[in-house]
Amino acid sequence: MRTELATRPGDPSRPNEDFASVGLPASGQGGALVVLDGVTPPAARTGCLHPVPWFTARLGGALTELSVSQPDLTLTEVLARAIARTAEAHAATCDLSHPRTPQATVALARWSADAVEYLVLCDSALLIESPAGEVTPVLDDRLSRIPRRSLVSDAVADATVRNKESGFFTAAADPAVAGRAVTGTLPRADVRALAALTDGATRWTERFHRGGWAELFTVVRKEGAECLIDRVRALESADARDRTQPRRGKAHDDATVAYAEL
Repeated sequence: MRTELATRPGDPSRPNEDFASVGLPASGQGGALVVLDGVTPPAARTGCLHPVPWFTARLGGALTELSVSQPDLTLTEVLARAIARTAEAHAATCDLSHPRTPQATVALARWSADAVEYLVLCDSALLIESPAGEVTPVLDDRLSRIPRRSLVSDAVADATVRNKESGFFTAAADPAVAGRAVTGTLPRADVRALAALTDGATRWTERFHRGGWAELFTVVRKEGAECLIDRVRALESADARDRTQPRRGKAHDDATVAYAEL
């Protein structure tokens, strides 16, 4: 088995809000892969004493432990328990009802001798490669389908679409959100490799259109996760220098890639 993790902050002066892990049980049978993209809060107060990296470390740690140690739980149940455990850790000190209580997107996969399970919530991505080399993206595209008028400001998004019906969902403090994730199971024989990425890394495909998902997967498999992030950073820097085009979101974003050959 080959595994690889790479992560890089969008701004070296700020903490990286992403999380990535690969968990392998002591039995040597199977494993789990976890990637979280912490949601950067607005400058205004969020009702929580803790920064986003505090939250992603605890949620990611709980997801890793539960995925490996509780194989009888579905990944939906794993995510629900991890959210509940993390919420309990700061419920006494923080307002978890605030729409910007710390939260994250999730890409989660678990494999055994027989099956590969997957779960994606919000705009992180999971790519699944078959033995024949075909790459299938598992995406939760609800955020991309929301009208731009609903995302014109943090206040509007928080009031109308964030963790709301007809909007999009992230892992915050409500365990029920786990039921909103995109999930599925495949035979182990149908999967050769997996890659989970935050949207800071998927920019190579989704923002800069330098190749499709299969091409992105090939970069990670052949050249490595760090190479993909290097390519994204180069494209971001070129984009920032191009004054003929409007600025598209953050100049640089935290970027994380987790890869596993089964």
